[in-house]
Amino acid sequence: MKLSHRITHITGGGSDGWDVFYKARRMIADGVPVTELTIGEHDIRTSPDILGAMHAAAVGGHTGYAMVPGTHDLRKTVAARIASRTGVPTTADNILITPGGQAALFAAHTAVCDPGDTAVYIDPYYATYPGTIRGSSAVPKALITTPDTAFQPTCKALIETTAGATSLLVNTPNNPTGVVYSAQTLQAICDACITNDLWLISDEVYDTQVWDGTHISPRSLPGMAERTLVVGSMSKSHAMTGSRVGWICGPEGAIDQLINLATHTTYGVPGFIQDAADFALNQGDAVEEAVAAPFRRRRMLTMQALEGQNLVRAVPAQGAMYVMLDMRATGMSGEGFANALLDAEQIAVMPGESFGQAAAGHVRVAMTIADDKYVDALSRLIAFASAKASQTSD
Repeated sequence: MKLSHRITHITGGGSDGWDVFYKARRMIADGVPVTELTIGEHDIRTSPDILGAMHAAAVGGHTGYAMVPGTHDLRKTVAARIASRTGVPTTADNILITPGGQAALFAAHTAVCDPGDTAVYIDPYYATYPGTIRGSSAVPKALITTPDTAFQPTCKALIETTAGATSLLVNTPNNPTGVVYSAQTLQAICDACITNDLWLISDEVYDTQVWDGTHISPRSLPGMAERTLVVGSMSKSHAMTGSRVGWICGPEGAIDQLINLATHTTYGVPGFIQDAADFALNQGDAVEEAVAAPFRRRRMLTMQALEGQNLVRAVPAQGAMYVMLDMRATGMSGEGFANALLDAEQIAVMPGESFGQAAAGHVRVAMTIADDKYVDALSRLIAFASAKASQTSD
């Protein structure tokens, strides 16, 4: 029997970009001690206090069907959080609770794009973006950025690439680059959306992880609230990756229709998990800062490890839990370097090519292991790069 074109072409007929990750996991399953610096999984786990709230809610009976839009308490709490941080009036009616940020990205594109519509995203990109767009029956189109602009899109490229498109997907702080979009970049994004009459889908799951600069939600800029869907998540801010709870914030009319979509797809998020998320958000900023602190510290450790050499260079890591390293001086592709590093040193990093054309020759390092092991892995990575560069020049 034939499967749909939609599902068989989610990856575009090629690799989904996770080959090195899968290879590392196979090695681990075979007993090889691999140092994993691949995915954005905290080395701490969900706080016992949050788990306690989750347990209490489950034992208390909140294990049946929850309201599809999300519990009123959680929607109200998320809305208050967004309003206080952005200055944009936001109520529970602007919020849909989703099974994580990934489900929110899919729902957002399904809501604004008809089959065949063009949906633009910024390259480098989180590896699931093109597949998410294809899964919603839209046509993905990459806006290619360059290292010399710190991977920030230019006004000219935004206007030209989005002409005729239906939506634009942006992500700041950015995965994989760690770049925080400047006020100038965000204004150019908004100008393109207004000029070309686009929906903006703003992935802001790393909004609590900003090391340099300021996170600005584009929904807060003039003329944008009515055309922006913001994707948020508990995964990165509260180390609740496995709980799968996120949200979409947008105009009430769009949220009403997204609730219809959720009714026919996910049918909501378990109530006891929502209660735990509501508890977590109500613990205040200090909890989020504590979850972010290891990555802030490891970002500084990264800069220290790279001092005294010019072979391996970091893209300025302004936010998120990753650092993007430029490996082009080794003469190797990012994929070639990542595979060679895994084979020789049993250190797993993600090739830049997993995140698009713009990141070719780079690797993404997740700052997700204990400080001492992280510094050791970086030192070995730099030494390995030096050896490879010497071989190339011989």
